[in-house]
Amino acid sequence: MSTTAELPKRELMPGLAFLLMKWFWKIKDLFYSPNKALNDFNILAGQTIIDYGCGPGRYIQKASRLVGPEGRVYAVDIHEMAYACICKMAKRNKLHNVYPTKANRYFVPIQENKADLIYVLDVFHMVSQPDEFLNELHRLVKTEGTVILEDGHQKRSKTIDKVKNNGRWHIVSENKKHLNLKPRFKNA
Repeated sequence: MSTTAELPKRELMPGLAFLLMKWFWKIKDLFYSPNKALNDFNILAGQTIIDYGCGPGRYIQKASRLVGPEGRVYAVDIHEMAYACICKMAKRNKLHNVYPTKANRYFVPIQENKADLIYVLDVFHMVSQPDEFLNELHRLVKTEGTVILEDGHQKRSKTIDKVKNNGRWHIVSENKKHLNLKPRFKNA
């Protein structure tokens, strides 16, 4: 299995860049609440969701509230600093349904067919091996589950090409911000 040390540099940002990103989002969030993004995802109480590429955890507290005490939120990232941020946030805010999870390359140590919803926000443009990444999302999501895939900093056409080339997904809808994907060829 590959390690995060083997990831291309653009996928594992340096510590200073992570800190700058964290402060940038804190400032931006003063003017635009990140919680609005989750309103479109139809998150329900009791669901299991994965915030893949959670970074410093902008969406974690609201996701935790939406799934409630019977649900689970897996906050997944490859960066050690992101993992530390989520651990600290979960402890400080008593988020007992939040599970900080460190990815190893794209592999996430979570049981297959676990997630009702996976959202991937501002990440996909940095993924150097989209097939490997999309295959892991396919492994994690339930047969009837959904993946919300944001383009990030790439053109929509490039996102769609990567998804179609992978062949494991139906694009069920799209809007200005993201694609909604459902798995195909899934063995439950």
